[in-house]
Amino acid sequence: MNSIEEVKVVPPVQGSCPICATKHDPGEPHDRDSLYYQNQFWRKHTRFPTWSDAMSHCKESVKDDFIMRMKKRGIEIHKEDADK
Repeated sequence: MNSIEEVKVVPPVQGSCPICATKHDPGEPHDRDSLYYQNQFWRKHTRFPTWSDAMSHCKESVKDDFIMRMKKRGIEIHKEDADK
């Protein structure tokens, strides 16, 4: 049976984020649902990324805004988790 370590995902296209392979401002959260991001994160941490992981590099104001927008969609993110 194949494992996650055997999954091959093509590199990000030029102009997209080198971390999550989607187009976003460098100060915005990564796309947690990006297969590329999930694969690369798994290889490094042996777990899948959370939304807190995806926004860990962001400024506090960006984190606050992102948490509020996700909450409106019914997704709860705990800020203290994002600061780890």
